Amino acid sequence: MKRFIKWSFWTLAVILSVVIILCAGVVYIWSSNLPYIDAIENYNPPVISEIYSSDGEIIGRFYEEKRIVVPIEELPEHLIQCFIAAEDSRFFKHRGLDLLSILRAFYQNIKAGKIEQGGSTITQQVARSLLLRSNERTFKRKVREALLAIQIEKRFTKKRILNIYLNQIYLGEGTYGVEAAARTYFNKPAKDLDIAESAILAGLPQAPSRYNPLKHLSRAKARQRYVLSRMLKEGFITKEQYEDALNTPIHIQRGLRNEFQKAPYYTEYVRQFILNRFGKEILYRGGLKIYTNLDLRLQKIARASLIKGLKELDKREGYRGPIDHIETDKFHEFIESQAEELTKDPPDIGRVVKALVEAVDDTKKEVHVRIGHDRALLPFSSMMWARKPDIKVPYYIHSIKRPSEVLNTGDVILVKIEGESQSPFKWKVCLEQEPIVQGAILVIEPQTGKVKAMVGGRDFKLSQFNRAIQARRQPGSAFKPIIYCAALDKGLTPATVIFDTPFVYKSEIDSSKWKPRNYSNTFYGPTILRTALAKSRNIITVKILKRIGIDYVINYARRLGIQSELSQDLSLALGSSGLSLLELVRAYACFANGGRLISPQFIDRIVDREGTVIWESNPEQKQVISPETAFVMTDLLRAVITEGTGWRAKKLGRPCAGKTGTTNEMRDAWFIGYTPELLTGVWVGYDDMRPMGRGETGSRAASPIWLYFMKDALKGVPIRDFKVPEKVVFAKIDSKTGLLAGPFSEKAVFQAFIKGTEPKRYASPPDTPESEDFMQFDMEVSHQ
Repeated sequence: MKRFIKWSFWTLAVILSVVIILCAGVVYIWSSNLPYIDAIENYNPPVISEIYSSDGEIIGRFYEEKRIVVPIEELPEHLIQCFIAAEDSRFFKHRGLDLLSILRAFYQNIKAGKIEQGGSTITQQVARSLLLRSNERTFKRKVREALLAIQIEKRFTKKRILNIYLNQIYLGEGTYGVEAAARTYFNKPAKDLDIAESAILAGLPQAPSRYNPLKHLSRAKARQRYVLSRMLKEGFITKEQYEDALNTPIHIQRGLRNEFQKAPYYTEYVRQFILNRFGKEILYRGGLKIYTNLDLRLQKIARASLIKGLKELDKREGYRGPIDHIETDKFHEFIESQAEELTKDPPDIGRVVKALVEAVDDTKKEVHVRIGHDRALLPFSSMMWARKPDIKVPYYIHSIKRPSEVLNTGDVILVKIEGESQSPFKWKVCLEQEPIVQGAILVIEPQTGKVKAMVGGRDFKLSQFNRAIQARRQPGSAFKPIIYCAALDKGLTPATVIFDTPFVYKSEIDSSKWKPRNYSNTFYGPTILRTALAKSRNIITVKILKRIGIDYVINYARRLGIQSELSQDLSLALGSSGLSLLELVRAYACFANGGRLISPQFIDRIVDREGTVIWESNPEQKQVISPETAFVMTDLLRAVITEGTGWRAKKLGRPCAGKTGTTNEMRDAWFIGYTPELLTGVWVGYDDMRPMGRGETGSRAASPIWLYFMKDALKGVPIRDFKVPEKVVFAKIDSKTGLLAGPFSEKAVFQAFIKGTEPKRYASPPDTPESEDFMQFDMEVSHQ
C-alpha cells in the first residue's frame, strides 16, 4: 500500500508537472504577441462627425461607431455606480481579475438555469473591447484577456479604466458609450439621467439586443430591477431610492438620429467634400464638427416651394391613371389590410393616402372612395385637371366633363385629405398623383457666396442625383444676360436699336443654313436692347453674338465663372450649351453684387475633436466686371420682370431682377432671379429629356417656384433697393427708338446707363429715320 501510494504520488506529480509546463508554455506562447496597451494611454476611439446648419441644428451625422466621448467628471455618480454594481461590484478591490466574482457568477447562472451574470471584470471588458477586439468564446481569448487586464491594472488608475469603459462599452442600436446611449434611448445627455434611466443603460452590456428598451421595454425593466437590486446590496442606494427608481415611469424617446433628411442634397455634397479632402478615416472616425452656411428655415421653404410647383406642373401635364385596380370580390380584403396599416399611422388633414373607388356618380358629379374603414367624398371640381396627358395641347384647352372619363369602380388612387365632410362621409378629398417631373432650386447670398439652401431633386430617397450641381442642361434664354453683359462692355447700350428681322446663317463647313426664330414666330423690326432682353428675342441675341464675336463671349462667360464647355457657334446665343444650375447662379451673382465673382460657400469651418479649426472658408472675390456694368445689367433684368417674360415675379412686391429660360420643345425651364438679399435659381424638367407640355416655359414652369420661395423667404425682411454706383445715371427714354423721351414718344421708360453712354437726342416724330449708324451695322450683319 505504501509503495502504491508512493508510486501514485510521484505519477500524479509528474502528470501535474507536465500539465503545468504545457499550460505555462501555452500561456507563454499566447502572451508573447499580446497587443500593446499604449492604445489605452492614447485612448482616441472613433467618434461621430456632425454637420450643423448656420443656426446650430444638426443636419447630418457620419460614423462607424456611434460614440460621443465624455470625461467621467461629467457623468452622474449614480450612473457610474449602476455599471459597477451590475458589471463588477468589486472593481475597486481587485487587480484586474476577480476569482470571487467568477465563482459567484458561475453559481448564479447554474441557479437561474441561464447566463444571468458574467464573470469578467470591467478591466477585462476594456481589454477585450479596446485591445483584443474579439468576442469569440475560446480559452485562448480568456487567457489573453486576463493577462492584459493585469497589465492594465498595473499601469493605469481605476478612474482612467472606468472612464475608458464608460465611453467604449457597446450598448445596442449601434451606440458605444453611455453618452451616445443616453441620447439614443432617452434623447438627453448622460448627465441628466436619473437612477431609473441609468439602471436601464447599465442592464444593456449583458445582452444589448435582448434588453433594448426601444424594442423590448418589459425585458429592459426586468433587467433594470436586477441592476437596482445589486445597487441596493452594494449600498449605493437606500431602500427608499430603490423603490422610487422601480416606480419611476420610463419615457423612451429615440434620439441621436441621423438628421440627413433635413437637407439631404446639401448634406451629401458636404460629405463628398470632406471625403475627398480629408479621407474616410477622418470623416467617419474623427469626430469632426462641420459648420455649414445652410439656413434650415430657407431650406424647408425651398423644398416646399419646389414640391408645390412640380405638383402644379404635373397636374397640367395630365392624369396618368390609377395606381392599381381591384375587382369587387377583393374589396373587403383591401379595405381591411389598409385599415390595419392606418391604425398605426392614422390619416389626417393634408396627408396624401391611397383610396379605393367605390362608386362613380356622373349625375351628381362626384366619386365615393374608401380610406380604410372610412368613406370619403371626391368632388368633381377637385379632379377637373385630370385630362389625358397630351403635351401638344395646352392644359387649359381640354378638360374632362364627367368623373367616369377618368375613374372607374375598383380603381386604387391617391387622394389628399382636404378636410372633414358630412355623413355618411368622414373626409372630403381631392385627386392627387405623384409627380415624375424633376426640379432643382439653389439659393445663395450674392454678396458673400454663402449657399443658404439647395434642393437637388424631388425626392432624395428615390434619386441621389443632384440636379443643382451634377446636371448639365441647356439654359436656353437664361444664358442671354451673359451675352448682353458682354455687349455692354463692347460698346452697346440699353438704348441701342437692333433690327428684329429674318436672319439666315450659312455654314462655311457644310453650306448648311440655320434660320433662328423667336418664340412667337414673329419679327418685331427695330427694337432697343432693353426690350430685346425683356422680351427674350432670339434673333436679336444671335445678331449681337455675331457682332461682338463668339470667342469674346466665351471668354467673357469664363470671367463670370462658367466652366462647362461652350459651343463655338451662333447657337450659343440660344443657350445650347449645357450648364449646371450652380454655374448659372454664380454668373448672375456678378450682376447682383457689383461685378465680383464669388466662390459658392457651402461650409463655413471644420473643427476637429480637440476643438481646433482644421479648415475655414476663405472666399475669393475677384472684380470681373465693373460695378457700373453690373448695375446696368441688373436694371435690364428688372425690366424682364416689369415688362417681359418674368412678369409673374412682379407679385413679389419688392425690387427684383431675373431672367427666364426655355429650351426647344420645353425640355428645360429656368428662372434665375435676385433681390439685394438673396439670389435664387430654379430648374425644371424631366431626367430623360422628354418635352414638357405646351406652354411650359421658364415663365410658366419655373418662375412660380421662385416666387413661392422668395415670398416666404423674405417675409418680414425690410424692402431694399439695389445700390446705384456713382458713375451710373438714369434717363427717360423712348421705348421704341432708345432716344430721350419727348412729346412724340408713345411709351417712355426709365433706364440706367453708364455715365456718358446715355442718349443725347430726343425722339422725333414717327417715321423719322433714327439710329442710322446702327441700322447700317444691322443690315451688314444680316447680309453676312
